[in-house]
Amino acid sequence: MTVFGHLRIGRTMKKTKVQCVATNRVDRPVFGEAVFDLVRRTACELPADVEQALRRAHDEEAPDSTARMILASFLENMVLAGEKQVPLCQDTGMPLFFVHHPPGLSHRAMRRVCEEVVVRATREEYLRPNAVDPVTDRNSGNNVGKGFPGVYFEEWDNDPISIALMLKGGGSENVGRQYSLPDDGLSAGRDLEGVRRVVLDAVRRAEGKGCPPGILGICIGADRGSGYTHSKHQLLRSLDDVNPNPALADLEARILREANTLGIGPLGLGGKTTLLGVKIGALHRHPASFFVTVTYMCWEHRRREIRIEADGTYRFTG
Repeated sequence: MTVFGHLRIGRTMKKTKVQCVATNRVDRPVFGEAVFDLVRRTACELPADVEQALRRAHDEEAPDSTARMILASFLENMVLAGEKQVPLCQDTGMPLFFVHHPPGLSHRAMRRVCEEVVVRATREEYLRPNAVDPVTDRNSGNNVGKGFPGVYFEEWDNDPISIALMLKGGGSENVGRQYSLPDDGLSAGRDLEGVRRVVLDAVRRAEGKGCPPGILGICIGADRGSGYTHSKHQLLRSLDDVNPNPALADLEARILREANTLGIGPLGLGGKTTLLGVKIGALHRHPASFFVTVTYMCWEHRRREIRIEADGTYRFTG
């Protein structure tokens, strides 16, 4: 059997050389340039589906209302950031990379590329230094630290490497919540009705502190840790997609509809638009546990996806 690059034969250890084609691709300069372009565009340009949702929300608010004025300023900010290629927000967030790769990719090599790219993006002022040591309270100054940026891997059978990037702001991250059902205070049982009740509670508690109108990524089930990760994965979905699970699709639509009757509105100052989208996933749970994890994303939903071919050419797919 293979153990950490060595071949165990009886009681002796024989070193083997492993040629990793996918890792060789990652080491090429053109690959790093593609990932840097991903970071730059994510920081400066909102995805088309988010822009369209903001424009619809603007048009649905009453003329001369505070909500419409706020949304108009959001749209103006979006246009200026794209034209000038400057960050959409002064909080450029925590970079979260979600990598799909063919067999043979070294995760250490890929993580190194992501770290080198965020260092460069910080130096060129596409990212603000946001990596702070919680023990010393010192900022690393280059967006690299323990667990920072976040890099998640999943192997697939396709030859290209696909990388989705999300820039997750601190304000919206602070209002995320996790519930353990049943919750007697909210009369929320271990069912989809209970899920609906706790998610709407999370929206009420967030109020204007998460920079609404927001987008919710939700995980039903799992353990506490994987619930937060899976809820973030839901935020990679397009706002206009439809959940393949009919029960979850209905729940997404109902929560979105009911949240937008709460009157919280843009920046918590009132209006019809409190949420732009609700995305729900579900993972199997332990019989003793029933967690509902809610990740809140602000209106500047900065996410992009890139597909890098074996020859180094790439295109944006999201």
